Amino acid sequence: MVEAKQYTFDGADEPHIVELDDALFGASINNDLLYRTVRMQQMNHRQGTSSTKTRGEVSGGGRKPWRQKGTGRARAGSRRSPVWVGGGTIFGPKPRSYHIKLTKKMVRGALVSALSDRAAGGNIAVVDRIVFDTPKTKQALSLLDKVGMTASVLVVVGNDEYNRTLKKSFSNLPGVKCLSSVGLNVYDILRHDGLIFSAQALDELKERS
Repeated sequence: MVEAKQYTFDGADEPHIVELDDALFGASINNDLLYRTVRMQQMNHRQGTSSTKTRGEVSGGGRKPWRQKGTGRARAGSRRSPVWVGGGTIFGPKPRSYHIKLTKKMVRGALVSALSDRAAGGNIAVVDRIVFDTPKTKQALSLLDKVGMTASVLVVVGNDEYNRTLKKSFSNLPGVKCLSSVGLNVYDILRHDGLIFSAQALDELKERS
């Protein structure tokens, strides 16, 4: 049984203990899946647009620079030679795709492993709701202080709760990131030491699983 403390967004009530879904937070940790998924996310962010010109693509070189013999200089057939300044590049980068694809089952298994790892360390807190009327960094910091997490925190809220006001409230806090439950991913979980879920976000995660 995996448990976490649930806090109230309003007021200073003492937290109470809630049970987390064992299917999401109580699974065994698969380090291989975590590595594969993080690598996939990082590789899929690469644009792969770097490009250099080969000797067949640079301009010039339409004629032999000088005659083959009798000048005392080395033989040269084209100004586009890679050994010349302004010549082509040998084996330079060309546009390519770095895209890696994993099965849905593997990605879900990695997500469950990441969540279970944080739950095993007692680094998960739950808040009944997280809603700000106006962007307030001070109010966001107060919430983090209440749950005892002030640095390296990932705040996960429900899709209906996530908006520009909420995002701006946490964006000025170093090491803190706010996501909706639909955007929750392995890389962001592992980059942050603590996780704060709203009750709605937990319900949406259960539905997705």
